Order: sequence, then structure tokens, then C-alpha cells
Amino acid sequence: MKVVNIIPFGPQHPVLPEPIHLDMQTEGEIVTDVKVVVGYVHRGIEKGLENDYEKNMFLAEKICGICSGVHTSTYSMVIESIMGVEVPQRAELIRAIILELERLHSHLLIIGLVGDAIGYENFFMQTWRDREIVMNLLGTLTGNRVHYGINKVGGVRRDLTDERIALIKKAMAELRPKIDDIADIVYHDYTLKKRGRGVGVLKKSDAIALGIVGPNARASGVNYDIRSTGYGAYKDLHFKPILGEAGDCHERTSVRVKELYQSMDLIEEALSLLKPGEIAARPKGFPKGEAVARHEAPRGELFYYARGVGKKEMYRVKVRTPTYANIPGIPPLVKGMQIADVPYIVVSLDPCISCTER
Repeated sequence: MKVVNIIPFGPQHPVLPEPIHLDMQTEGEIVTDVKVVVGYVHRGIEKGLENDYEKNMFLAEKICGICSGVHTSTYSMVIESIMGVEVPQRAELIRAIILELERLHSHLLIIGLVGDAIGYENFFMQTWRDREIVMNLLGTLTGNRVHYGINKVGGVRRDLTDERIALIKKAMAELRPKIDDIADIVYHDYTLKKRGRGVGVLKKSDAIALGIVGPNARASGVNYDIRSTGYGAYKDLHFKPILGEAGDCHERTSVRVKELYQSMDLIEEALSLLKPGEIAARPKGFPKGEAVARHEAPRGELFYYARGVGKKEMYRVKVRTPTYANIPGIPPLVKGMQIADVPYIVVSLDPCISCTER
């Protein structure tokens, strides 16, 4: 007679920075079924966004403390689309620079947590130490390391002076050899490869069927990155999505490491394209109509829908975050795996519950 147990994973767990819960049905050490439970940090932000469309900028960035910049950028885009505001090119480039810096710190964060999930504490501290270079730079450029407050409807609030541009270039030069060290560990460390290869495999067909987005999809060979559509400053930057094939835990980490280099290249290219000019356009009237906007957040496609009725208060703002799309990928990746692999698999998907539950 088989003994079936239900083992809880989360919502409080050493490898989870945010609360997500799995009810795992197991036979021995093998997970046979799993139920994902969320809803621990719902904050009603979408209802709160039925407010002054300009003040909403400061609430939208509170959706997430890791990718606050991409939330305000996408919110700006959807309001600008409704109001017909043309954003100056210099502002678009500044937005792209800030967002690629944000991608750097977000990817370094999760790469470190992957190491933490398998007991590589030194590797975890190394990546987070190097992440401080980016965090300090964001603090200098925007005035805050977490919620930058740099975006506004029509452009940005802060310009990049020659001194700040020099600081960005210096930080990228300092960061690149440190990322070389991280990449060397990810690509060549025996234990990291042994623990990650063949574990939590997401097939390309399953990724497409489930609607998985971001590095998780690209690690399975899905050529899908919203930056490829050429919105904002990305239409002027040389960009090509980074793809993997294996679709396992190690491949998802490897894709993020490669995207670190890509983000640094995009930042340096954007700096080379900066020309003197305005950093914001002045919107006229109030939002009237509806629109959607999409952005490539560090975890994948971020989607905003907004509707205005000619008042300063928005009638509706709807947000779909990448982790919301990626959560359905957890059960098929966990089923059939050993219990000890579950923390690694979940962390390799880089879930952001704060974004998801809003």
C-alpha cells in the first residue's frame, strides 16, 4: 500500500523572499502532485489607481520594490498613448538606461538566490555585493535605490548630466569583470551544473502552451521579448533576444547571466546616442479613452490597460505582471521531482509575489 503525504512548502521558507505556498503530494521523496496557493499580500493597488493619473505614478511603482521602474515606465506609456503625448528621444533613452540598470540588479538578485537555494552562501554574498554597485548608482542617478520616482507622464524628472554619465560608464567598467567571475562559476562549477541540469525542465511546447514569459520562456527556446518590437528607445538600440535550449534550472540561470552582459551593452549604446534636448513633454487636458502598453520587465512581459473618461481620476487601470503568467509553470516543473529540488526549481523561476498580488 502506497503512503501518500501532503507536505507544505511555504509561505515562509528560507529560500523565499516573498510568501508563496505549495501543497505537495508526495510518495516517498517524489512529488506526485502540487497545488499552488497565493494571496498572502494582496494590497488592492489596482483599486487605488482609480485616482489622479499623475499621482498614480507614485503608487504604480509601489507594486514592486525590485522592478518599480518598469511599472512606472509602462504606466507612463499607457497614459501617454491615451493622451497622444510624444516623449522626447532623450527621455526615452534615459528610461531605457534606468530600466537596464534595474534588470542588472534584478538578475543579480535572483542569481544570488539560486546559489543560496543550493547552499552556496559565498556565491550568494558575492552576487549581492556586486549588485550594490548598481543599487548605489541608481540611488545617485534618481535619489533612491528602490523606488526611483524618475518617470512622469511625458518623460522623466531628472536629466543625465556629464558627471552622471561618467559615473555610469565607471560603474559598468567596474561591474563587467565581476560579472565575468559570476559567469565563470555558473558555467563551470561542477555542483551548480549537476544540481541544475535536467532539473525542472520546461519544454518549449509547454512554455508556449502555458504562456510562460521572460527568461523562463527564452531558456526553453521561446523567442519572445517585448523589446524586440522596438518600442521607446529600443527601436534605436541593437537588440536580439538571448535564447537557451535545455529549459532546466541551470539554463534559466545561464540566460540571466547572458542578459547581464546584454544590459550593460544596451546601457553603453544608449549613452552613446544621448543628444541635448528636452527630457519631458507637457501633457494637455485629462486622459480620455483607453489603451494598452507592454514592457519587458526583468521577469518578462508586463502589461498595462488603462481607461480614462476625461477627468484627472482614472476610470480603470489593470495590470498583468510576468509572474502571474509564470506561476502556472510551477506544477509541471515540480511534479516527478524530488522534494529537495523543489526550492531550487521555484527560485529558478524568479517569482515576484509582490508584483503578482498587488
